[in-house]
Amino acid sequence: EVRLVESGGGLEQVGGSLRLSCAASGFLDDVEAIGWFRQAPGGEREGVSCISRKDGRPYHATSVKGRFTISSDSAKNTVYLQMNNLKLEDTAVYYCAASLSYGDTWDPIDVDYWGQGTQVTVSS
Repeated sequence: EVRLVESGGGLEQVGGSLRLSCAASGFLDDVEAIGWFRQAPGGEREGVSCISRKDGRPYHATSVKGRFTISSDSAKNTVYLQMNNLKLEDTAVYYCAASLSYGDTWDPIDVDYWGQGTQVTVSS
């Protein structure tokens, strides 16, 4: 069993920055990737970023590339999502997620464990 606990969401203005954290615990040996999804009101859950635990290779969705950066601290079993130059369309609930089998896609079907979610609201 893997437990994921998010923190760091909140309210920020357009152009501002926020950093999300995801603390992972439990049996992590089989986890191949940890990352983030988001879901806006009325929208589908979409993959934002993830990082491979095998080689540290990051993935960022086109919509956030150049603005968001994923990183990890293996000693703390924590993954971070640094979000810069926030836009109104970044408003969503952000979910930390872990996958036991990571290939070249980061879709909800790839996820085996979910966090409870943290709200990010960007205002004008």
